[in-house]
Amino acid sequence: MKRSLSFKQLSLFLTLLALISIFTLHLYDKTHQDARFRAFAQNFFLEEVQANPIHLHYTIDDPAAYGIDESSLLLPVYQAGSAAEEIYAISRARETLARINPNALQENNRRLYELLDSYLTAAAGVAAYPYFSEPLSPSSGVPSELPILFAEYRLDDVSDIENYLGILEQIPAYFDGLILYEQEKAAAGLFMSDTTADRMIAQCGALLDTDALEEGSHFLETTFADRLKRLVDQGILTSAAASSYETQHQRLLTTVVVPAYDRLADALTLLKGQGGKLSGLAGKENGRDYYLALLRLRTGSYRDISEIKRLLAEDLRFNYESLVAILRQNPALQTMIAQNPSLLPEMTPEEVLSDLRKEIGTSYPAIPKGRDNAPIHSTIKYIDESLAAYSAPAFYMTPPIDNICENLICLNPKDTEGDLSLYTTLAHEGYPGHLYQTVYSKRFQEQEGGLPLGSVLYYGGYVEGWAMYVELASYDQATALAVRKHPEAALYYQLCRLDRQFRLGLYSLLDVAIHYDGLSLEEVGALCRGLGLSDGDALTSLYTYIAEEPCNYPKYYLGYLEILELKRQAAVLWSDTEKLHATYDNTDFLYRFHSFLLQNGPADYRTLAKRLANFVPGKNR
Repeated sequence: MKRSLSFKQLSLFLTLLALISIFTLHLYDKTHQDARFRAFAQNFFLEEVQANPIHLHYTIDDPAAYGIDESSLLLPVYQAGSAAEEIYAISRARETLARINPNALQENNRRLYELLDSYLTAAAGVAAYPYFSEPLSPSSGVPSELPILFAEYRLDDVSDIENYLGILEQIPAYFDGLILYEQEKAAAGLFMSDTTADRMIAQCGALLDTDALEEGSHFLETTFADRLKRLVDQGILTSAAASSYETQHQRLLTTVVVPAYDRLADALTLLKGQGGKLSGLAGKENGRDYYLALLRLRTGSYRDISEIKRLLAEDLRFNYESLVAILRQNPALQTMIAQNPSLLPEMTPEEVLSDLRKEIGTSYPAIPKGRDNAPIHSTIKYIDESLAAYSAPAFYMTPPIDNICENLICLNPKDTEGDLSLYTTLAHEGYPGHLYQTVYSKRFQEQEGGLPLGSVLYYGGYVEGWAMYVELASYDQATALAVRKHPEAALYYQLCRLDRQFRLGLYSLLDVAIHYDGLSLEEVGALCRGLGLSDGDALTSLYTYIAEEPCNYPKYYLGYLEILELKRQAAVLWSDTEKLHATYDNTDFLYRFHSFLLQNGPADYRTLAKRLANFVPGKNR
């Protein structure tokens, strides 16, 4: 006989049905939200990497695997009045992102969502002031950056050669866009000073020396020929084809690229006089607001400006007093500073890098294995002398995200002559600096199944803060090597490190003083002379650099101080959780702290502090 359900059974059935429906809807929502976010993140990534064919070439080794036709890409030529379009694009991206519920995302996606949301918010703050940006800065602008990128442009096959030559043909239009932007900056009352314009005009003439080009001795010609020869040796290119490409390359440089540089110099000459005296951002309308937005984006620090000043001032005071105390007790060190003696064992750059790698696996975690378990290679080379005056002391060429095994470090011969400077520079650029941090992060994200979007979100304060942190730590490693034969190295290297910190801290504080407080060259000179820095020409050069490159020094040193703050927080948190004696020389603590930083970055420091609070050593990533 058929029996009907009792009221109690029916209630239970309906409850179960409701629970199943809720669970199904929740599962659908999570899956749907993840799919939406992954699609958005992938589109955002593809738009970013395709915006500039040069940057694409350095970011992705095999564009076809991402559905990208590299040969079809064009340089981004600025159009009249389009300076304000960036804020609109960022607003659209933020609106789309806001429609996705981060709490419904898988952990990896949620963490990337947090980073992207934070990044877009900071970028929007800067984009709100469209004419403050300066693409023609003498130290880091487009004219000096392009020759370096061209000299290291990867040539693996004929298509790479064709794409590279095609980019050279686009330089005139690209530079015309820069000229148009500078004209609009001038109309907005934000054109560069005459001092900066004169430096840029001189730079345009010096970078592409016509005599060297006619002789075939320019570094762009010689490096291009070297790369072609490798393809000939590999059987990818015939000697005749290589010769034809060299001829075409030389023609493009002399008849296309050089005239573009000349036209840029002429345009700057005509605009001179509209920028006023060289000064910081504080002297311009909305300059302070722009500086605060730029400081947040460049450093990843969310502290109030008063707190940033306090942090920098306290560090400066400590380093200065420590320096003075050591010199008073050891006056002979003044002579050593002037002489800059070589105390380390004689080593090639490659041997230095090998020595620095010894710390990996002890204080620093080993690099995760890749899918193919391929070894990590590194090449060290010196830049051409003609670029020395316009280049940083050294730089690491970030490898493509899909081929991180081949890494390149470029050294500036004029800035790495001393053995200690070479050692600490390679710690900064190589191990455990940029090279190690980059490869570790990408390998870790690969293991975690992370999306490639994180690779195009640049967190300069984290990246350079980490490199500064390990550079300063490398003084202890250098000391351990040197004291075997030179006991005096212990105190001398301690002094060198303090001097390095003192100067970087001072320059970072001056950055704030010049761009936020409006200090003039005369006021900066008086302040520095009170600290024992009296070289007038050096102070003028320092003021000029900081005025032209806002937030650059804080990107390094404030980033470093933020890492120290995280380190103090970790010591407190972890000593409570595991009764760990979290002293800074405790290898176990250092290993765990470095693992946390590497596995959670690159990121801004607010995000890192939040993640640290939820991090349990041995249980979390």
